[in-house]
This record gives sequence, C-alpha cells and structure tokens, in this order.
Amino acid sequence: MNFKLSPSDLTFTYSGCKRCFYMKVVHGITQPSIPIPSVFSTIAGLLKNHYTEKRTGELHIALPPGKVTHGEKFVKSQTIRIPGQENTCYISGRFDIVVSFDDKTYGVIDFKTGNPDGESSAMYSRQLQAYAYALEHPALNSLNLSPITKLGLLYFHPDGVSQNNPEHLSYDANIAWIEVDNNEQSFLQFIEEVLNVLDSPEPPECSPECRWCGYVAKMKDLTPE
Repeated sequence: MNFKLSPSDLTFTYSGCKRCFYMKVVHGITQPSIPIPSVFSTIAGLLKNHYTEKRTGELHIALPPGKVTHGEKFVKSQTIRIPGQENTCYISGRFDIVVSFDDKTYGVIDFKTGNPDGESSAMYSRQLQAYAYALEHPALNSLNLSPITKLGLLYFHPDGVSQNNPEHLSYDANIAWIEVDNNEQSFLQFIEEVLNVLDSPEPPECSPECRWCGYVAKMKDLTPE
C-alpha cells in the first residue's frame, strides 16, 4: 500500500496514540473530532492576511532578509520508499506560510497562539519537516520550493490590551521565534519507524494516556454479552 500521511497526524495522532494513528491511516477510522473555538481560526486567518507579502523583518528580527510569498498552500510529496519496507507512503497537507529569502532559499513557518515550550516545539518539528520534505521532493504538478533552509514556529502570546476608542479594543502579543532543524535523514528515519507500525497486520497496543481508547474499552465493559 501507498499510505497517505498528513503532517498534522504525524504530529498529534502518532504522538498521542499509535493505535489510533494505525486505525486512521490503514482503516480510515478517525478519532471523534473536538470542535476548536472559531476564535483561533479567526486569529490564524488574520495573521496570515497581515503578513502576506511582508518582509521578514516584520515577522521577527531573527529571520534572514526575505518576503512572505506563499500562504496556506497544499503540498504533496513523491512516494517515499524505505529500503526493506514493502509498503510506501507520501506526505499530503497544507502549510501556514513560506518565506522566500533574498538568497533564493526558502523557509517554512507555522503560526501558534500561546506560550512556547520545549516539549511542544519538538513535537511540531515533525510537522514542519514533513512540509519541507514535500516541498523539496514534490509529486508531479505539486508545489516545488527548494532548498528549504529555515523551519520554525512563530508563537503569539497575548500579554496586554490597548484601546484607542470605546468601540475598539486590541490585544497585544509577545512574539517568539522557535527554530527547528531541517534534518532530512532524521525525518526519513522517523518515517521508517512509522511504516514499521503501519506494516503490522494488527494495530499496536493503545497508549495508556489515550482518552479515546479508554472510552472504547469502558464501553465494551458496559456492553452486555
């Protein structure tokens, strides 16, 4: 099989519960969706619109000179074949923004609302590396941008409010740049691990922390024979 892998599933579902990841990718059975407050989608949309065509200096001073040139574009990679693996996979998803640097290289950036921390930033690195791999190894007729020299997260953490008139209030935010290594070899090693899970004829054990698996188990216990 040629499995479709989304960067978000590699980030959240795989890290949260390998059994749930297996059931989604192999059998198309997804976890119940949890509604996300629309305010977060609104904030993300406003940020992307605000930074479109902006110079990188307006994003963060740590970024090399360049300009935001691509926003919310779909990517799809070539088929990924790992030696010794019978099945293959490909990456398919949509990034937040891509920056074109003045030196003809590119950077992939994800927007996050909240305070940065090391654990979540490390988890998001898989998502960014997946986008980078798809851009540098695109499927036919898919977006092709190479080389990718910067990956990172822009965190916006509200830390105050300002008000110019009685009918309009603005939130002020601290902006933090967290850079992520773009290591293709490490990413492909991770993909090999993922394919080892998907190649199994049976799904892996549930994660002890998985609330969905726990819920299903309790329902089975309550179901009459």
